[in-house]
Amino acid sequence: MQSPQEREPARRLLEFIDESPSPWHAAARLTAALSAAGFVALDEAQPWDLVPGRGYYVIRGGSSVIAFRLGERPLQGAGLRIIGAHTDSPGLRVKPAGASIRGDMAMLGVEVYGGPILASFADRDLTLAGRVLVQTGTGQEERLYRYPGALVRLPNLAIHMNRNVNEEGLRFDPQEQLPLIFECSETEPEPTEDRFRQRLAGWLDISPQSLRSWELAVVDTQPGAFFGPAEEFVATARLDNLASCHAALEAILTVEPTAGVSLIACFDHEEVGSESYQGAAGCFLPDTLEAIRVALGVERAVLQRELAGGWLLSADMAHAYHPNFPAYYDEPHAPRVNAGPVIKLNAKQRYATDAVGDAYFQALCERAGVPWQRYVHRANLPCGSTIGPICAARLGLRTVDIGAPMWSMHSIRESAGAFDHGYMIRALSAFFAEV
Repeated sequence: MQSPQEREPARRLLEFIDESPSPWHAAARLTAALSAAGFVALDEAQPWDLVPGRGYYVIRGGSSVIAFRLGERPLQGAGLRIIGAHTDSPGLRVKPAGASIRGDMAMLGVEVYGGPILASFADRDLTLAGRVLVQTGTGQEERLYRYPGALVRLPNLAIHMNRNVNEEGLRFDPQEQLPLIFECSETEPEPTEDRFRQRLAGWLDISPQSLRSWELAVVDTQPGAFFGPAEEFVATARLDNLASCHAALEAILTVEPTAGVSLIACFDHEEVGSESYQGAAGCFLPDTLEAIRVALGVERAVLQRELAGGWLLSADMAHAYHPNFPAYYDEPHAPRVNAGPVIKLNAKQRYATDAVGDAYFQALCERAGVPWQRYVHRANLPCGSTIGPICAARLGLRTVDIGAPMWSMHSIRESAGAFDHGYMIRALSAFFAEV
């Protein structure tokens, strides 16, 4: 039986997730930890002055963060070590028009972001979190916001009106049945079409006219928790993929490279395809590597050689074996919770791992003293993908797709083993310790 100390990384993870209800909050939490550890903030719009032996970070779009440490001999044959993850999670986002009236209720209009399990949002105590743009006397200002309590709700239809729900499953039409109960329409303020804007402005202590726009996610108010008689499991929101962001953060804060460059890249918009200004399919990571090269005054061919000798770990969560649904797994490749990091493989390159990368990560885990597992999707089911193949193709960098095993992926309340997070941090730390 594992000790309470071995659950400590999971406790830190639950705290990190509770403080990161949206991608913008996650980026702020990451950069706060980096700043506290002495990492220096960089501006993409300005030249960089980099010093070997120091740590730095840069933000793009408010929700994607790249942080790196320079060894005393950066870009001198040690190779690059990069961990990629993502800050976003599937869910619901508030529409620009805010509330509308249905009957005697003000309903909050939402769009589906990514591929959430919509049924898991029903009958939960929900709130809103994200960023708002405010017009001030000196220009536009971006503010993070999280409503402090339960604010909106998606009530289920009674079983008396949906008799087959247990046989056919709970379904919501995204346009007609997902608007959230916000408030009674008779409640001030007026006019009704501006009520959400007025409410939000009031919470921010600004005028409605100063409120330019918002990106607000619908999130659960229930904090993360351990469960099981030995507290061997965790349940929380956004494990996919804030767990990988947190593990990457702890690894880069722990290990100081003696040479080369150690880097973590936590991207937004993975859940919607990564094709964005701050997404993994964009130029954020290539631009950052180029800026490092220029600041260090080395030729482009030097960076290309470093890429050729480097590795990228695409860290995203993995599907754990579910004992109630064994038919959905390929039994020889079905990872168990609390049994270590998972190497993800797919012949169609939905995951970037090849045989060389598979063997490389196995050896890495063995040096770190942690167990490892493999995952292969069933051949008769379509497989998801990650930022791994995207980054491998864009950078020409050897890439391994890995992740911690979990249940209920894309639910509003996901779950996993309490000890796998510690295993993952140790494996990622061993990866950075190579340079």
